[in-house]
Amino acid sequence: MKNQKAYLTAFCGVCVAMNIVLGIVTDAMGLPLYLDTLGTVLTAALFGPVPGMIVGGLSNTITGLLYTVTDIPFALINIAVGLIVGLVAKKFKFTLTSALLTGLALSILCPAIGTPIGIFVYGGLQGDISDIVVTGLVKSGQSIFTASFLTKVASNLIDKIGTCVIACLLIRSMPARFLANFRQERELAE
Repeated sequence: MKNQKAYLTAFCGVCVAMNIVLGIVTDAMGLPLYLDTLGTVLTAALFGPVPGMIVGGLSNTITGLLYTVTDIPFALINIAVGLIVGLVAKKFKFTLTSALLTGLALSILCPAIGTPIGIFVYGGLQGDISDIVVTGLVKSGQSIFTASFLTKVASNLIDKIGTCVIACLLIRSMPARFLANFRQERELAE
């Protein structure tokens, strides 16, 4: 059991680092994508909602403490991703079909959580190319919430579906012996 806990802890640490690096890289490139939930999705799909939520929350908290404090409130999104993916994987297994459907659901849920946070923290703008669309929608009479939400849904369709599919494919490519350690840990947790 100690060995299995070590696998879980090491895997979660790698996934937190993955989230942080991917988040910083996409932010530095000014991309309207986030990619900072891949580690959360992997953890939740393999171990369930609680470890996924922990990885998600730690990722944004660490990034906030090391990089920019404004990332901390967005931990709520990453925690929600861990919860949703973990519950889906527990109930249905994380197949390509469930990954696509989960990514689609997250494409709506994440902006629903993140838009109010983004408006509070950044005034609804992100500092990337999507701000042009948000500004255009506001000038056409849309509220800042609607403009920001619609823009985030559009980018999240690519980001969250892509993240879930990539996670599913990564899990499929993991060696059976490697996955056996995770299955034993997950069974003990349940």
